[in-house]
Amino acid sequence: MISRSQRRLGRSILLHLVLTPLALVWLFPLWMMVVFSTMPDYGIFSPSIELLPHDNFLENVNNLQRDTNFIGAIGISVSVAVTYTFLSVLLTSMAGWALARYEFFGKRLVVAIILGTITLPYAVVLIPQFIMVARDFQLANTWIALIVPPLFNSLGVLFMRQAFSMMPAELFDAARVEGVKEWRIFLFVAVPLARPMLAALAIILFLASWNNYLWPLLINSQPGAMTAPVALGTLIGLTKVSWGGLMAGAVMLTVPMLIVFVLLQRHFIAGIAAGAVK
Repeated sequence: MISRSQRRLGRSILLHLVLTPLALVWLFPLWMMVVFSTMPDYGIFSPSIELLPHDNFLENVNNLQRDTNFIGAIGISVSVAVTYTFLSVLLTSMAGWALARYEFFGKRLVVAIILGTITLPYAVVLIPQFIMVARDFQLANTWIALIVPPLFNSLGVLFMRQAFSMMPAELFDAARVEGVKEWRIFLFVAVPLARPMLAALAIILFLASWNNYLWPLLINSQPGAMTAPVALGTLIGLTKVSWGGLMAGAVMLTVPMLIVFVLLQRHFIAGIAAGAVK
């Protein structure tokens, strides 16, 4: 008779046999991006199938830096993404706390409006947002225009509302009985308890800002204010495309994010699982 441990081992082996090919299929485009980043500009159109890296990566990086000042663009992207992530996590967690723990007139309507904004395609609000920021507020080509307009995140607010709703109300009531002020309850009681959810939200928001292309492309036209994805887009011309530079820049943008995600995946998975179960 097969024991429970043997059945568990068999399920684990079967799961790995199924998931390993799927993981290889998912990783194959990333590997080909690395291979193309080490080839000359038109090596991507080689009639033969190239699966091993070449030796043109540093040359492609040098050409990329010469054409776009890519290192400076990465610095701008890092600064914008870090600032945006911190402010957005702070604002969304405060909004989620208010919706989860306070009763006020129109609360259900506010939640319904936030849910409704999720259904709106980004293209619907893009042009009005651009007109308001660039024409009315005169903030084009500024860091404020890159960071502030996308700060409100509907999913982040609902995610943190769910996270704070899961916490026992008696804990916060006990703090109020002791005379602790509301802002201290939020910062020193609720936020530490929600640390896994905050970590997951921070990773999602950072990646969203890091990969954002359309809004920085519209609002910033100065070469010295371009984020890294926009700087990569300038390599695509009407008559020439620097494929080697594009692939090298894509590798430089992708690999650090993969490393960060692998290092923080435990917190990410814990936060998602905790925020999804009530």
